[in-house]
Amino acid sequence: MNTKTYIVLIEDEKSICNFISTTLTSQGYKISTAPNAKTGISLITSGCPDLILLDLGLPDMDGIDIIREVRTWASIPIIVISARTQEQEKVLALDTGADDYITKPFGPSELMARIRTALRHSYSLHTDSLLTQRPYRAKGLEIDFEKRLVTLDKVPVHLTQIEFKIVSLLAQNSGKVITYDSIISNVWGPYADDNNRILRVNMANIRRKLEKNPAEPHYIFTEIGIGYRMAEEG
Repeated sequence: MNTKTYIVLIEDEKSICNFISTTLTSQGYKISTAPNAKTGISLITSGCPDLILLDLGLPDMDGIDIIREVRTWASIPIIVISARTQEQEKVLALDTGADDYITKPFGPSELMARIRTALRHSYSLHTDSLLTQRPYRAKGLEIDFEKRLVTLDKVPVHLTQIEFKIVSLLAQNSGKVITYDSIISNVWGPYADDNNRILRVNMANIRRKLEKNPAEPHYIFTEIGIGYRMAEEG
């Protein structure tokens, strides 16, 4: 692990703070911690971290407001770590600008996987645009964005234009949960009806074409009440 990768953790629970700090330090990350929003924002503005881990329930400010503030000037990946389990809380955090959301309690392997995904997306945004268009590959599924070609075990899969847009959006953000509203806005436009029915119908068609058993998906997973997540590449 590159020891220059710098993470700021904003968390007021000392036990969780120690657990995360120990986990990240053992993996070679540099980490700074803050017990409140004021200290956390100071660390972010002065240190320009590669990633932010953010608890929503802070003593001096709601974490959602920190996301809003940071997003006015930076695209640093933000992973929310929170005890709030309500779907609307997760949707609000993601739609406000968080890159991912982990519900407490969680284990070190899940935390590290989410961090790797967020960093990978961050780095890809700063590479040559041609590199970001490389095909998506996972478990026999390949999506060539430039050729608009989808193959499953080398066999072409026919998707409608809308279906390809949905799959491409998810694949280009593989490993990240994309909210229903975000998909609808990206695919049908910002003035589209926010009724999820049309999205669900298209997703059912996509799964019939891509999944051996749509009820047990390998490629596109449902985050119930929130959105969809595409399998990581590999």
